[in-house]
Amino acid sequence: MTQRDALIKTLNDLTEVCKDGEYGFHLCAEHAKARDVKASLEIRSEECRASAIALQAQVADLGGTPESGGTARGALHRGWVAIRSALARYDDLAMLEECERGEDIAVARYADALAKDLPVDMRALVEAQYQGVQRNHAKVKAMRDALRAAT
Repeated sequence: MTQRDALIKTLNDLTEVCKDGEYGFHLCAEHAKARDVKASLEIRSEECRASAIALQAQVADLGGTPESGGTARGALHRGWVAIRSALARYDDLAMLEECERGEDIAVARYADALAKDLPVDMRALVEAQYQGVQRNHAKVKAMRDALRAAT
């Protein structure tokens, strides 16, 4: 595999992570009851969408074919979110726990990407997005903890 192909693969892998986040946050927002939880999850979904678009542009600039969807693992996770939400009667705490689980995966995948040899401009993009993923994770965890404390 050439360095260009490896870069495209790494960026496409991160695009899939972002699409999983976009779809997962949106699904959880649809099932959330509290207005603030719903709004926060939609914001997280939009941030993931914007990150995916930026990564897709980088792949296109490299002459590759950008990923447009999420992973099979992400689809399974979203299926589990839907099942769990039905079983939990669309409990906001369950939604936040599932979002946090998804963000745990995103944090790990971004850390893996940053362990690779990336060109300076791509490293800057991935690092900036990694910080966003960490902020998303912290925000979801804080909302989850607040909801747990309230119940």
